[in-house]
Amino acid sequence: MIRTGETASWREARRRSARDAIVEAAWALVGEVGLAGLSLRDLARRAGITTPTVYSYFESKNAIYDAMFGQAAEQFASRMAQPHDSEDPREVLAATARRFAGFCASDPVRYQLLFQRTLPGFAPSAESYAPAIRALGVLREVLARNAITEARHLDLATALVTGLVDQQLSNDPGGDRWIRLIDESVDMFLAHCLPGRGPARPGPALPEPTEIPNEQHEQRDDRRQHHRAAGPRRGDAPSGA
Repeated sequence: MIRTGETASWREARRRSARDAIVEAAWALVGEVGLAGLSLRDLARRAGITTPTVYSYFESKNAIYDAMFGQAAEQFASRMAQPHDSEDPREVLAATARRFAGFCASDPVRYQLLFQRTLPGFAPSAESYAPAIRALGVLREVLARNAITEARHLDLATALVTGLVDQQLSNDPGGDRWIRLIDESVDMFLAHCLPGRGPARPGPALPEPTEIPNEQHEQRDDRRQHHRAAGPRRGDAPSGA
């Protein structure tokens, strides 16, 4: 005889599996038609279900975008948290920047969702946004290892990387014309930001991560007022992962 708890667990696992399948179908669809082109009718057809069934798992299209954002942000955080071979602070920073840029450039649609404001009216939930905050925390720690602790320099770092990614995706998709400038950009960044080499008046100290600089998705929750990130994200565009 099946216990009530076991039945509930089985149902929850089945529901998660169905939601995951819909999100997977959504990624495949937006890869063809773009983020703004997502249609619930087409999504249902792609997933092999009916449109009402989609609504039984997601209350709206934005709820699907939110699930996609959360999945992408988790991938970004996991990538950024992977260990490095080197212990040298400069090399770790360069490797982190290459990793950041490589993740973004490898999937333009995912990059747009995490780091660009391409969906009017959409803002990720706090739960989906949390992995992006973790990813920013990794970058913050790497900068601190290089004696860089000012908030404006964190903004500058994310702007440099995402700027190169934007150029890469816009002008040389699939190539490396701008991505290969990462190491040179890191050298310029360090020369500018290292103590004693920057402006005479320092900026405010770097706070604990609560947002992704340049995060294109403004959080409407009063507890999380900010502008752009990492993209992932990025408030007014991960100053987006």
